[in-house]
Amino acid sequence: MTLVDNAVYVDGKRLHSPETLEETFDLTRESGGMAWIGLYRPDDIELLAVSEEFGLNLLIVEDALAGHQRSKLEQYGDQLFVVLRPARYLDDVERVEIGELHLFVGHNFVVTVRHAESPDLARVRKRLEQEVDLLSLGPQAVLYAILDQVVDEYAPVSAGLENDIDEIEDQLFGGDAEVSRRIYELSREVIGCQRAISPLETVVGELQRNPDKYAVPPELRDRLGDVLDHVLRLIDRVTAYRSLLDNALALSSTLASNRLAETSIAQNEQTKKISSWAAILFAPTLVGTVYGMNFQNMPELDWALGYPMALALMVLLGILLYAAFKRNNWL
Repeated sequence: MTLVDNAVYVDGKRLHSPETLEETFDLTRESGGMAWIGLYRPDDIELLAVSEEFGLNLLIVEDALAGHQRSKLEQYGDQLFVVLRPARYLDDVERVEIGELHLFVGHNFVVTVRHAESPDLARVRKRLEQEVDLLSLGPQAVLYAILDQVVDEYAPVSAGLENDIDEIEDQLFGGDAEVSRRIYELSREVIGCQRAISPLETVVGELQRNPDKYAVPPELRDRLGDVLDHVLRLIDRVTAYRSLLDNALALSSTLASNRLAETSIAQNEQTKKISSWAAILFAPTLVGTVYGMNFQNMPELDWALGYPMALALMVLLGILLYAAFKRNNWL
């Protein structure tokens, strides 16, 4: 379903759970409460209906419909448009999946548009409904809780990446031929995480440092500061992962070059040995070929010692060549 969850809250308590958006709009106006609408990959008609009811800025709606936005915080009058790039680690394929989440925040509404499986907004809603005092602070409390959940969900992603890097270090010295490819793929995942996490420093920092500008209650400032600390630690970790992978890729290239050089040297040594024995065997062949020619005027043909001399010459040439190659470490 496109409409995942839908509720109207008054003083931090869930009073209504409408089945349709039209009911939500009516009940929000009647109760003077806050609407929290959770959408999952809505179509254009549904998003435009929400836009018309809450008077969303057309620029916000265009960005949301276009999708593929970077993480950011934008303000249009009394409305906030926040784009987050949550992530989750897929253990079965050892890969990081980065999604996209849009938040429309006004004075009496929060609309979340999720384009991926993460983050777990049902968990956020359940936790907030159990903290009435926090939820009574209004839409900015929902925004804080979602930011906190997105940042928390990066922890298993970080752990998964760290485990992958440890495996790569073992593969590097194990002579795995596919390690360079794995390093490159993992580097792309780390860069994707870095692009998703780094803007959060600005997003959370802006909300914490300028509470009046973004209508953030004073009670949320310390909480946002805690989220910001987590973001900064994540940024440091991801930056360290990228440096490790850069070094691993350089080391992989060096080891590959060394292995290639060792192979080339081994091949050269084999070539030397083959060439040496070929030359040694060629010497008697040459003598035999010369004396095998059927010319009449060959001095040694009538000499009684001609045959023994030819054999001795073959052996002598072989010994001399063997000694020469042995001295030059070809054999």
